[in-house]
Order: sequence, then C-alpha cells, then structure tokens
Amino acid sequence: EVLRYFIIASHYRSPLNYSSEALDNAKASLERFYTTLASFDPANASEPDNAADYRQRFVAAMDDDFNTPEALAVLFELAREANRLEKAGQKGEGARFALLMKHLGGLLGLLQQDPDAFRQGGSDAGLVAEVEAVIADIAAARAAKDFARSDALRDELKARGIVVEFSREGIKWRKAD
Repeated sequence: EVLRYFIIASHYRSPLNYSSEALDNAKASLERFYTTLASFDPANASEPDNAADYRQRFVAAMDDDFNTPEALAVLFELAREANRLEKAGQKGEGARFALLMKHLGGLLGLLQQDPDAFRQGGSDAGLVAEVEAVIADIAAARAAKDFARSDALRDELKARGIVVEFSREGIKWRKAD
C-alpha cells in the first residue's frame, strides 16, 4: 500500500523520484489516514451531508487527466475535518467524514486495511500476542495506580520499537517509524 501511495502521489506524467525518503513520506501520509480511521468506527456512520461536494471534487480531479495528487488532497481534507470534529466533541460527525475518506480511498486502492493492523506494520501473530500481553500488564498497572510499573513496561516496548498510545478508547500500539 505504501508503494501504491508513492506511485499515485505523483501525476502519472511526472517522473517518479524513488528514494527511501519518498517511501517514508508515503508511509507517513498513510499513517495519518489510518490514525484518523483508528479514531472512529465508520461502519456505523452515514455519509456527511456535504458528501456530494467532496465526491464531486474527487471525481473532477480524477477526470482531469487522472490527477491523483488532487484526489489525495480531497482525502486529506476529509481527514482534517474528521479530526477537527473529534476534537470539538462531535465524534459521530467525524465518523461520517472518516467513512467517506475510506470509501474514496478505496477507489484508489487505499485505506482498506484494519487501521490497527496497518499501524502495527504487518507484525506477525507472535509479536502481536506478545505486545498485547504487555499492553494488558500496562492496563492492569494503570488500574492499580502503579504508574512506575506502567511506565517501565511502556519504556520496555519503546526500546523494542513499539509506541504505546493512550486514549479514551483504551491503549493502542504501533511500530515506531
């Protein structure tokens, strides 16, 4: 998916400048989209009232000589709006924008993975089980108000390249960049 994003982030008539930095930028962009999706449950949402405007701009970009960079810009606007609404306490409304972002991203072959699986970097089942066990220990330590142990466990994961994130929805993790 990172490679797909890298390719479509440039207009097809422009030369591609392949580098590890360009791939890192593509991965960071996808991380931003998936981080937005991870904050919502778009499965239970309907599309926003102004979905037609975003769809029209997306389709117009694609009809304009397959202008995928402009189509991606529409996805970034949707992510920004979803995140803005979440911060404003309107998570349900934000989920509607996340749903549309996921749908339009799907037209480009993007954003169809589970957000947590993408952010965990395609980790093997053994690593996932191991990290989930440590996350359970962190949650237990926090519940017991043993923040020193919680911090020590989090630091242990950090040393292994795992970032632990705390939110209202619980504890999530991802591989560090």
